Amino acid sequence: MKKLFKSFLILSAIAMAIPCFAQTPNTLTKKEKKAGWELLFNGKDFSGWRQCNGTAMPANWVIEDNAMKVFTGEGKKPGQGANGDILYQNKKFKNFELSVDWKASKMGNSGIFYYVREVPGKPIYYAAPEVQVLDNVDATDNKLANHLAGSLYDMLPADPKTVNPAGEWNTIVIRVKDGKVTHTQNGKKVVEYTLWSKEWDDLVANSKFKNFPGFTEGISKEGYIGLQDHGYPIWFRNIKIKELPRKTREARLFNGEDITNWDKYGTELWYVKDGLLVCESGPDKQYGYLATREYYDDFDLTVEFKQEADGNSGVFIRSFVEEKDVKVNGWQVEVAPKGFDTGGIYESYGRGWLIQIPDEKENILKQGEWNTMRIRVQGDNVQTWLNGEEMVNIRDEKIGAGQGRIALQIHDGGGIKVLWRNLHLQTL
Repeated sequence: MKKLFKSFLILSAIAMAIPCFAQTPNTLTKKEKKAGWELLFNGKDFSGWRQCNGTAMPANWVIEDNAMKVFTGEGKKPGQGANGDILYQNKKFKNFELSVDWKASKMGNSGIFYYVREVPGKPIYYAAPEVQVLDNVDATDNKLANHLAGSLYDMLPADPKTVNPAGEWNTIVIRVKDGKVTHTQNGKKVVEYTLWSKEWDDLVANSKFKNFPGFTEGISKEGYIGLQDHGYPIWFRNIKIKELPRKTREARLFNGEDITNWDKYGTELWYVKDGLLVCESGPDKQYGYLATREYYDDFDLTVEFKQEADGNSGVFIRSFVEEKDVKVNGWQVEVAPKGFDTGGIYESYGRGWLIQIPDEKENILKQGEWNTMRIRVQGDNVQTWLNGEEMVNIRDEKIGAGQGRIALQIHDGGGIKVLWRNLHLQTL
């Protein structure tokens, strides 16, 4: 027995003497690199990061012990926040697996966001799902189960509760694949749900986001990764992501019977007759829009249209409509009478015409007859074709950063009537 005990002591001493080579924070192993993982934070500076709806990093973010740390903003008390929400600006993501290490201070509160869509004047949580970061024990926001760490904030509680105490590191893995989402916290799956489903709509309707257009109009299908400033010290490190294969799909935007899955803006007329979608000026003779409820970023869209009376209309891409003023923000592929650049691209705010069609292509439009418009949008590139002939091919940084819906337009002035059919879309 004494010999066995002595042997045990010797083996224990040897084991303690062997150094433990833990992976250096904010690095990738050869295996991770081969699997397609990439770092979003290098541990040294904020390369690739900026304030949401801003151009630079907020002052209350610092690098500390190989982690990015947010702390209480100047003149703020803990919990008030400091307008310091940030996002990784170098790339938007669709299907991915995101892994983040985080550590909360006592009473700490923050969040990790995906599919972030920047809405001017609105906070990061206005139009993006939040994975909660929290000190479950002492945080003031720990009264509701779906506000605890790892939860889909204000919608689904993390179960089981796997968070470590304040001051200790946690790892959250968020996996998003074709709308199916899981949260895995410290090695255990705690949340599972499906975006853009009836389940999702019900979750939104029963949450604080039920009156947020950023949610009710539809969460984007692509966006930035973001982190929240809630006014408490929180640390983040080992922020890494692996993109997953995307599945293309086809969609028939108009079913030939009604305008289900579209939203109408303004008082102008939109109706279905003889299997055709009709837009027609109403008595107010103002702008009107019919927008898809779903957001589309990269796609190849084919539509057929016939202009009756004045055919001044258009197809908006990556756009959103302000309901109060019936004002559209985005980019229009022009549909207009001959001589007015059908197939050209117009920005509805700021720059106006981005590209008009060559004069010699004006005769490609067949007024009073059916025309076929094809619009291909991928990244910052937009191409249009009319009746099989290419009209424009443009690259634009602002379009590349844009997100939103597809919308059909009625121009103001009255006397407009355009018929639409065969609205077919394939995602890219």
